[in-house]
Amino acid sequence: MGPPATGPPAATTLAVKPDEPWTENLTMRVICKDCKEDPPNVVEDFAAGDMICGSCGLVLGDRIVDTRSEWRTFTNDDQNNDDPSRVGDGANPLLNGAQLQTAIAFGGGAAAKSRDLSRAQNKVNNDKSTKTLLAAYKQIGAFCDGMSTSKNVSDTSKHLFKIVHDESAFRGKSQDSLIAACIFIACRQCKVARTFREVQDVTKVSKAEIGRAFKYLEKFFAARNEKMKAAVVEAGGVFNPDGSGYDNVESTTPKDLCTRFCNLLDLSQKCTRLSQDVAAKTEMSGILAGRSPISTAAACIYMASYLAGEPKSAKDVAIVAGVSDGTIRNAYKIMFGEKEKLIRKDWTAQGKVDLKRLPPA
Repeated sequence: MGPPATGPPAATTLAVKPDEPWTENLTMRVICKDCKEDPPNVVEDFAAGDMICGSCGLVLGDRIVDTRSEWRTFTNDDQNNDDPSRVGDGANPLLNGAQLQTAIAFGGGAAAKSRDLSRAQNKVNNDKSTKTLLAAYKQIGAFCDGMSTSKNVSDTSKHLFKIVHDESAFRGKSQDSLIAACIFIACRQCKVARTFREVQDVTKVSKAEIGRAFKYLEKFFAARNEKMKAAVVEAGGVFNPDGSGYDNVESTTPKDLCTRFCNLLDLSQKCTRLSQDVAAKTEMSGILAGRSPISTAAACIYMASYLAGEPKSAKDVAIVAGVSDGTIRNAYKIMFGEKEKLIRKDWTAQGKVDLKRLPPA
């Protein structure tokens, strides 16, 4: 028998489903044929237009397309505020709408027509709600700067005012009093308590109006939180109080005011801690029940300054706290009779404080 017949191999056919449409295989990746690393270490050199293997340096592709921005910003270009970016500013969450506007400049030869177009454009884009919010935000920023508070307080105040403005719950109420109340609430939420008197000195709104607006806003935000909570629970979710924009915080305590007042009086850290401890025990024992937190804090600082050997007169403390020196002396007279309850015995035993330094009541 002779050798088997040789010939071209039989053609193989692949079964293709006629109903299956063609789709591009998006799982294909460029892998270096020498290194065969997976995942591949591919470097795109846009300057040369090449795709290079980062391990061996083999050129895997050429004439690649640069997908980056078509400009470069140099240091000298920034001096004239010439920013080539065309994306605009980021969206401000404190404003409503898409915040996309078109500005028509006028000037040159066709100044009259450009001016008419600019006026027409301004009338179309005129949003009274946004203008009201911007004016209120400007006031809040100026007031918070005047009170030397952080940016967190300013942003929280703006957010609270936006909630009130969007709900339109206080139509006819004075906007200045609402702004002052929002600042007061924001200071409490951010743990930088301010008194009504301090807010009054900056906003020029009376304490009575701030107090009334504060009560209105407190009830409004509490009712809003309850409504949001009921809606979330009804939908089967878990209510997150941090996402409501308002936390129901407690009123300002004398201990909260001692730190700032002591800083304004240039007292040491030891005297600050001592005044806070005395204020906490005074509030717990109820010795000065019925008195305002400001007068209680001032009397505690007055006593602590003498105990720590850094005496401050009642007049000096009164100037910082914003109360009369007579009020401080009257409160101190009550505290002096209960001094054994207000001062820790271990501090006296260790010699940190000396009761003999206290002035007579």
